[in-house]
Amino acid sequence: MNTLPRSVCRSVPWLLAVALGAAQAAAPERLAAGRALAHSQEKGNCLACHQMPRDPRAETLANLGPRLENVRHRYPSRDELRQRIWDAARFNADTLMPPYGRHRILTEEEIDLVVDYIHEL
Repeated sequence: MNTLPRSVCRSVPWLLAVALGAAQAAAPERLAAGRALAHSQEKGNCLACHQMPRDPRAETLANLGPRLENVRHRYPSRDELRQRIWDAARFNADTLMPPYGRHRILTEEEIDLVVDYIHEL
């Protein structure tokens, strides 16, 4: 009986998640709205802590948070990424990241827009 190598079997869930994520790509207007929120000093202010090397308009020297690149690879589940933005302390009690949802810094829709944008980085 032919079986697939373990390395292939382990990568199948990840490949499936990436393929499904690609099928759920956000509309350009949602990406633009998410970028505006993420770059805004009054709202998301992601650039205060994160670099976004794949977005040429994201100019910052910040290095407090992780670089936001290959996000879809790191978080194939959009829901986990959303939960981290909503309240990063759920995953790391010592985080410096503000709880954007729990403290109502962003609305639920604004968080969804930021997730759309960041998930594409």
